[in-house]
Amino acid sequence: MDLKELLGEELYNQVIAKAGDKHKIALVSDGAWIPKDKFNEVNEAKKKLEGDLSERDKQLADLKKDAGDNEALKEQISKLQESNKEAADKYAADVRELQLNTALKLALGSDVHDADYAISQLDKTKIEIGEDGSIKAGLEDQVKSLRESKAFLFAEKQENTGPTFKGAKPAEGGRGSGEGDPVAAEISSIFSQR
Repeated sequence: MDLKELLGEELYNQVIAKAGDKHKIALVSDGAWIPKDKFNEVNEAKKKLEGDLSERDKQLADLKKDAGDNEALKEQISKLQESNKEAADKYAADVRELQLNTALKLALGSDVHDADYAISQLDKTKIEIGEDGSIKAGLEDQVKSLRESKAFLFAEKQENTGPTFKGAKPAEGGRGSGEGDPVAAEISSIFSQR
């Protein structure tokens, strides 16, 4: 469903008139827009990969230097293979943790006051995420129990659909008729005597 179908023809045209740039609206409407959390996730993964690549290039350069001694070379290769396997495992765990945290932040959204603290209270080992980065299972029960045990973490949902006003409240009663005001009552009685 695109933005025009969602808003309706009249409201969509009002939004376009106010926004001015149809291209910006089209990006949001057709789904090409990417949430900031998803962008940060991909950006962090890219930085990590670039760092790993430069480290491996350095390792290969060191390996070329030691190519003269065959036994030392075999030993160094086995050490590099072990360290590269450990680095790959750590990277996979870091990416999974980053994806899980991003999915949890998007799922909890504005329901919580502090998403990072709320996420730290969850058992992440019981939460499953899908290929698309959405949460498949394990979150609903934990959020329900967290709502009961630590309700202060969650924002209250406001059921009021009408506008709310803040500020001074106007005086009660009929000032014009003189009810409740002794000065107005006396003035009214003076004028009624004439």
